[in-house]
Amino acid sequence: MPPDARQGSTRVANRVKIVGIGDSTTAGTPGFRSPLEAPPKGEGDVRSQYAYWMARSHSEWDVLNKGVNGERSDQILARFGRDVLSEGPKFVVILAGVNDIFQGIPGERITANLSEMYDSSLQTRTVPVACSVLPYNFMGSREAGALSEINQWIVGQSRRLSIPYADTSTAVADTSDWRRLGSTPDGLHPDVEGYRKMAEKISEAIEAAGRIL
Repeated sequence: MPPDARQGSTRVANRVKIVGIGDSTTAGTPGFRSPLEAPPKGEGDVRSQYAYWMARSHSEWDVLNKGVNGERSDQILARFGRDVLSEGPKFVVILAGVNDIFQGIPGERITANLSEMYDSSLQTRTVPVACSVLPYNFMGSREAGALSEINQWIVGQSRRLSIPYADTSTAVADTSDWRRLGSTPDGLHPDVEGYRKMAEKISEAIEAAGRIL
């Protein structure tokens, strides 16, 4: 095999496929529509998605945005096989639950859906990255309490399963009030800088896992 062909094979072999699955906070709302929402490549400001920043800082990563605005955790779970497992990624970034909280879905149903996604990933040798659910500015006390409980569960589950954990919630929260976003264009979603900060947290979790695997 010619030297340049060997180098090309090495570059392909060293690439890491990562799928990000979730709701609007994965899709990149309000600045960007994911490839699932606006085929084939998405639409809007590409910087308004954590996938962009992850790929930009790691040229060897192929980061696929499989977010859909407005979806609950059960809807995300329903397409998990199609959008994640069929891709055969090394890592899957799982961020879901905020729309469930908004709609008053019981916490045990949210955690059951997340748990099934974690377990399905592990069964297919895909490493799930458990992400904490983001706050939004219009949460009442019930929603804030549910968010806190879900995020505590996610931390505990990541430890129990020994899977990477990314505190995406803290990354975008107001430093003086965890129940609100630090910077947001609509009170519901991060701005471009927030998505960049999310990417940093997720990337750190994947980098740490990569050193262990």
